[in-house]
Amino acid sequence: MTALELVAQHVINQLTERRPLFVAIQGPQGSGKSYLSAGLQTYLQAPPHSLRVAFFSIDDLYLPHDALVSLAAAHPQNVLWQGRGQPGTHDVDLGVQILSALKSGNGAVELPRFDKSLYSGEGDRLPMDGSGTVVKQPPPLDVVIFEGWCVGFHPISKEDLLSRWNGVWRTEREKLGLGEDQVGRLLDIETINEILKDYVQLWDFFDVFVQLKPSPPTSQMLSQYTIVYKWRLEQEHYMKALNGGRGMSDAAVKSFVDRYIPGYIFFGDLAPSASDHPPKAAKWVKKGLTLVLDETRSVTGTAAF
Repeated sequence: MTALELVAQHVINQLTERRPLFVAIQGPQGSGKSYLSAGLQTYLQAPPHSLRVAFFSIDDLYLPHDALVSLAAAHPQNVLWQGRGQPGTHDVDLGVQILSALKSGNGAVELPRFDKSLYSGEGDRLPMDGSGTVVKQPPPLDVVIFEGWCVGFHPISKEDLLSRWNGVWRTEREKLGLGEDQVGRLLDIETINEILKDYVQLWDFFDVFVQLKPSPPTSQMLSQYTIVYKWRLEQEHYMKALNGGRGMSDAAVKSFVDRYIPGYIFFGDLAPSASDHPPKAAKWVKKGLTLVLDETRSVTGTAAF
C-alpha cells in the first residue's frame, strides 16, 4: 500500500461521532509531509467519504520576516535562530488561536500562509486579509490535518539532553562533517528545549499522530539524516521550477538543513508517546502510525505506537 492509502485507512479507522478529528503528521524536511497531507485532504473530501477537511502546516505559523530578522539579531550567537525553522521561530499563540477556532466549529477561520520563496528563500508570512483559504463554519469540520517537521517534539530532561550531547549528537555530527559553529552550542540546544514547553499546548489538540521516518542507512559510516539533505534539495528545486527560480541556492539549502539536524537528534528520534515529558494521557497514544520510507519515499515498513 502507498503512504496515502495507509494513512487514509488509519485516519478513517479513528473517526468517531466526535468531530473534528485532529491529525498530526510529522517527518523530516522533504519527506513528503505536505504532499501526503494534501493528498489525504483530497481523498477524505471525495466520495464516498465526503468529509469536511482543513489542512495547514506549522510552517504557516512562522513569524513574519521582520520578526525573524529581529530574533536573529537579538541572539547573534545562537545559530539555530539565524533564520526560520527551529522552535522559537513560530507564532505559537496564532496556532492555538486557529486550532481553537477550528475545534469550536463556529465562525469563519482564515488559515495562515507562509511564502518560502520571498526574501531570497528566507520567506515571509502573507497577510491574513481574506485572500487565503477561509474555512466556513458551521457545519464543523470532520478532520483537521496539521503537518510539520517538529510537530510533536517535546522537551527532554537535562540528563537526557547532556547524554545525547556527549553521545549520539557527537557521533552524528562527525558523520555529517558538521562543526559546532554550524549547528549550535549546548546553550542553544538548552534554549530550544526550554522553548518547546510552549509548543505542548499545540500538540494537546491532536487525537491521531502519523510519523514519517527515513530507512536506516546502508552503512554505519553514514548518518541516518544524510537523506534529509537530498530530499530537501529536491523540494527546493521543485519549488523554484514552479515559481520562476525564486528560492534558496543549493549552498543555502545545505546551511538551512544543518540548523535542523539538532532537532532531529535531540527531540525527533523517539515515538512521541515515548518521551519523558508528554502527558501520559496524550490523546494520540495507541493511535499513532509510523511509516518508514526509502530514498524514493516509498513505504518499506510500518509500526503502531
